[in-house]
Amino acid sequence: MSKYILALDQGTSSSRAIVFDQDGNAVSVCQKEFTQHFPRPGWVEHDPMEIWASEYAVMTEAVATLGLGGNDIAAIGITNQRETTIVWDAATGKPLCNAIVWQDRRTSDYCDSLKAAGLSDLIRSKTGLLIDAYFSGTKIRWILENVPGAREKADRGELRFGTVDSWLVWNLTGGSVHVTDVTNASRTMLFNIHTLEWDKELLDILNIPESMMPQVRSCSEVYGLTSLLGGQVPIAGIAGDQQSALFGQMCTEPGSVKNTYGTGCFLLMNSGTTPIMSRNNLLTTIAWKIGDTVNYALEGSIFVAGSVVQWLRDGLGVIKASSEVNALATSVPDNGGVYFVPALTGLGAPYWDPYAKGTIVGITRGTTAGHIARAALEGIAFQTMDIVEAMQKDAGVSLKELKVDGGATKNHYMLQFQADILGAEVIRPEVTETTAMGAAYLAGLAVGFWSGIEEIKTQWKAERVFTPSATDEYVRTVKAGWADAVRRTLTDRK
Repeated sequence: MSKYILALDQGTSSSRAIVFDQDGNAVSVCQKEFTQHFPRPGWVEHDPMEIWASEYAVMTEAVATLGLGGNDIAAIGITNQRETTIVWDAATGKPLCNAIVWQDRRTSDYCDSLKAAGLSDLIRSKTGLLIDAYFSGTKIRWILENVPGAREKADRGELRFGTVDSWLVWNLTGGSVHVTDVTNASRTMLFNIHTLEWDKELLDILNIPESMMPQVRSCSEVYGLTSLLGGQVPIAGIAGDQQSALFGQMCTEPGSVKNTYGTGCFLLMNSGTTPIMSRNNLLTTIAWKIGDTVNYALEGSIFVAGSVVQWLRDGLGVIKASSEVNALATSVPDNGGVYFVPALTGLGAPYWDPYAKGTIVGITRGTTAGHIARAALEGIAFQTMDIVEAMQKDAGVSLKELKVDGGATKNHYMLQFQADILGAEVIRPEVTETTAMGAAYLAGLAVGFWSGIEEIKTQWKAERVFTPSATDEYVRTVKAGWADAVRRTLTDRK
């Protein structure tokens, strides 16, 4: 048996590769940022060739750093930014245009027309999703309608669509394998989460040929082999980043919850083998499929989380490095009545207002950069609180603990504030690479690297627990301030 699993973690702002050993330790980590393109307000794009080049570079470096070759790698697992949409020529493998990123809002008007046509209930009943520009389906349609020659090529069966996982597998296998997994498929607004098939009615509504779509497989099986590391290494695990983090956090029991604080924030609750259709503006999605068993999840998506810290750095210039935000935020004793709703790319769950703009309220002559930094971090936690409250209503359970991961979990102030306003423990694991770890686990299970989930569970350990410590009066006050700020931000004010 080979000694390692390689996880490819292709995110919104960087490509990463992590080598894990049998004990679940990350023994080699390589990361490379790539270019963000903003051609118009509300538009966000990536170059698919740069995505592939950066992922290939870190993959080979992570393995070479340890002096390993392909024969040392038991399997490759892939986890990826979800919903980001790539369309390429089947014959040449060349993208037709830049990838349209999940954050992109260019199809908001078309989504409004679908709602006006009375399609919300149909789409939700089949896919578990609300109609929104966030998802891949309307992005595919936009490419077919707006890139010269795309519609004709699609009608001739010459084009392929993929989320980033499909694009990586296509390139890893030299164009011989065109697949995705159920988690990424469930984020397209074209996949029936009950029948586990592309939905012909939805494809017809959006005028997307089924010939473009990848074959949908489980999250833990061998999809194909790659020779790019030497030898023949099986690609054996795929899951969208948030589902992968849910699995990496070992949230395998119904009711268990994790939140990933990355570019955005994504809160998922394992709902077991039966989907819960949300009554509170959350998404119903597939958590994973292993063997013949499908687990579902409730999800709340926050579009701007860690990226608000990037904005403080690059847009406002109040910090030089993201790591400075905690010191700036704690340079003041409280938020000074300042609340920051970071709707920089619209508002996600539970509001779903694509036209909302970022709002800072409560500014006075006494407001400092420290107050704004503190309000920015608190805004991330408040958005999480809103989703937890909606999730508790849907599932009929009270949250006892929240497992957390992602880059922003290094911020102690934010996690303590999160625990205070939730009234629940916030638990940070020893290994915070849970997104990549989930993909590694799924791949390892497929090839027998680990014996089963019970063995994997023994590897998860808490590093720190944040316990609520604020007074009830303080929590009531700040919640009221946040609610007022959100009301001022929404374009359809109640």
